[in-house]
Amino acid sequence: MLHGIDVSAYQSSSYATDGLSFVFVKATEGRSYVSPRLSAQEKRARDAGLVVGFYHFLWPGDLTAQAEYFLGHTPDRPGDILAVDWETTGDGTHASNAEKDRFLRELKELRPDNRVVLYCNRHFWLTVDTTSYAGDGLWIADYVTAGKPRIKARWLFHQYTSEPHDKDVARFAQEDDLRAWATP
Repeated sequence: MLHGIDVSAYQSSSYATDGLSFVFVKATEGRSYVSPRLSAQEKRARDAGLVVGFYHFLWPGDLTAQAEYFLGHTPDRPGDILAVDWETTGDGTHASNAEKDRFLRELKELRPDNRVVLYCNRHFWLTVDTTSYAGDGLWIADYVTAGKPRIKARWLFHQYTSEPHDKDVARFAQEDDLRAWATP
């Protein structure tokens, strides 16, 4: 398994990259937020030669506008991974299953040279999700032993802790396998 992290405005732009194969960087949220550390965190990952992914925190409504907003703030670069963060919003709502699925499909249509994955926590996957649609892969958050999330679905990425930052593993034997998968 490969190791990686995901970062947002809460983490430094000078995060450690030793031993990592990939980094997911929070890019946007809804239709009005862009992470102030997006560029610096992306640069750090690219300078270290890591596979780079970007994620968008999905809000209900205006899915086309959200997709365009997200893609307008991320590079159009084959091999980058695009992720949708589907969870409860700050106001206690969440995008519906239909909205989540539509957003994933819209990203795939707008960026056919990028893999698109769904990020959600175990609770959402087991109790909120009704379609099991995760685009090209599932990135599941479950704070247990790395690589052993408590779900039966096939996952590609597993976030297993948030201390001191979000740590992830990927279900690939070698970094070249991840790179080959990331470039459809």
